[in-house]
Amino acid sequence: MPSEASTGSAPARQATASALPPHGEGAAGDRAIQQALEEAWPADLPAADERQLLEAGRALLRADATGIGREQWPALFTDTAQAVAPAFATSRFRVQAATARQDGGPDRAVVHLVWAGADRGGTYTDNRITDLHFTRTSSPKKGASAWKPQPRT
Repeated sequence: MPSEASTGSAPARQATASALPPHGEGAAGDRAIQQALEEAWPADLPAADERQLLEAGRALLRADATGIGREQWPALFTDTAQAVAPAFATSRFRVQAATARQDGGPDRAVVHLVWAGADRGGTYTDNRITDLHFTRTSSPKKGASAWKPQPRT
């Protein structure tokens, strides 16, 4: 029995390239990753909230991965004197793309981060994914974030 393709009755199909760059592309591929994230999760937060969440999400991820800035998050990084050494080198860590979106309601948000880094052994990997969850605080201090990170469970 002939296939649809051989009879000419099937619509022409074009091979589509992946929207994401190949692993190891480096910073040149970050724009494509950012675009893919934005297309997958359309914006649903006010621009000011999104900016604030992205800034906090990037800082929190950097603190977690590299140890730099953990003092900003004392509730999340308790007893930093006895903390495990950071797994990633600060010089080989970067956020490739990030979005901030509502997470089940206007007072809850998730920051989706795609990042790259080299571990202490020198192994470099990219396209790592981390989701950080935040809740809106009722009355932020002047100059403080209106969003509070939630502990990972």
